[in-house]
Amino acid sequence: MSSSTTTHGRATRREWIGLAVLALPCMLITMDQTVLYLAVPALTADLDPSASQLLWITDIYGFFIAGALVTMGTLGDRLGRRRLLLVGGAAFGAVSVLAALASSAEMLIAARALLGIAGATLMPSTLSLIRTMFTDPGQRTTAIGVWAASLSAGAAAGPLLGGALLESFWWGSVFLLNVPVMALLLVLGARLLPESRDPSPGRFDLAGAALSVAAALALIYAVKSMAAAGASLRAVAAAGAGVAIGALFLRREARIADPMLDLRLFRSRAFSAALGTNFLGIFAILGVELFVAQYLQLVLGLGPLEAGLWTLPSALALLAGSTLAPVLSARTGAAPAIVGGSLLAVAGFALMLTVGGASPPALVAAATVVVALGIAPALTLSTDMIVSSAPPERAGAASALSETGTEFGGAMGIALLGSLGTVVAGAHAGGGGEVLITGMHAASAGAAAAMLVAAGLAWRHLRPRPCGTVAATTTPSPA
Repeated sequence: MSSSTTTHGRATRREWIGLAVLALPCMLITMDQTVLYLAVPALTADLDPSASQLLWITDIYGFFIAGALVTMGTLGDRLGRRRLLLVGGAAFGAVSVLAALASSAEMLIAARALLGIAGATLMPSTLSLIRTMFTDPGQRTTAIGVWAASLSAGAAAGPLLGGALLESFWWGSVFLLNVPVMALLLVLGARLLPESRDPSPGRFDLAGAALSVAAALALIYAVKSMAAAGASLRAVAAAGAGVAIGALFLRREARIADPMLDLRLFRSRAFSAALGTNFLGIFAILGVELFVAQYLQLVLGLGPLEAGLWTLPSALALLAGSTLAPVLSARTGAAPAIVGGSLLAVAGFALMLTVGGASPPALVAAATVVVALGIAPALTLSTDMIVSSAPPERAGAASALSETGTEFGGAMGIALLGSLGTVVAGAHAGGGGEVLITGMHAASAGAAAAMLVAAGLAWRHLRPRPCGTVAATTTPSPA
């Protein structure tokens, strides 16, 4: 099962069962980004990390996922996407045990970094395997909807499963959730998933890989540092270094014969517009979520568990919207569905502007549900367009770019919309609750503006041409 090509037929039951297998690592990756939050008090009491160490424990996982995605996606194109998925799954399970048994803050930070590297092998592999397994466009859209729904399910389940485990076990138990799931992936994945790779990959660009990782790590670190402590000298220096290294990386990739990142992908307007739409959707929703969590606890006075339960409806709405996106696309077309979803999200952010200090939690929950129902189809269908716009031999690199855009979009949303809310709130005279509400309103207005831009991108570049093909969906010919 090591072919690099697929027949252009409809998927069988084997492929759909394989899709369920691919959903397993997707759920775990997003679960691992949220499950640790509830464990922070317990691990703090046990490991006694400094404030800086605690920040690294929570953030370094996402840093290394974002930094290694492009490299791992390209490796999958060369070595085989199933092989990389299974190797990464084995590593993820093994390092999860290491994290669970960490006896110091330094050991846990190192384990979380390794988990991020292992996680970076899983995300582009799952999406590029879907591109290989589902060659029928309608079935592929449905499969990517299931893929996106599994990400939402993991994010929703993380706090609930983590809370349940922490009621009876020590903080390390939240990492041991990964072990049986990864064991199941190894057994079923080897039997059900096809192998696929670029038949003519060329030489691996080791220097380009190092430059891409360094640039991504520097930029993500700068964005998160600015979100946490403002534009400090260290954050600005990291941003400058990231931009400079990124420019060197792009210059190198444009000149060498076998680039790690094929810049010709960006010649497709559909690819670039879908990537931008995806970025803006994540930017908007994560940029406001931080204020919602603070509002529920600091303004309404809810406890962590109760606040978490009030955010569950929006997670379920993301799940429902991702699942229904293919149905909506089949009835209206992908571009109108993305535009309509983006405008629905704008309405949800507008509803957020009506939330006040005396509002019931049901109002903010309703606003976030409307946002989620609008953004979910936009994210799902734009991801489908990103993957579909790339040639099959570049599926891993395209999938990695999609996931990298997601990571950067989330980090930039938290940083920029968080900063916008903080600046506006700082100019507002009033009590702590009123200041927080003002900041949330400012962030919601910024998120609404971002989704209007996303709707414009989709309307301008993703609508079908008169001949019946999506605008500029032509893919670059392989070298």
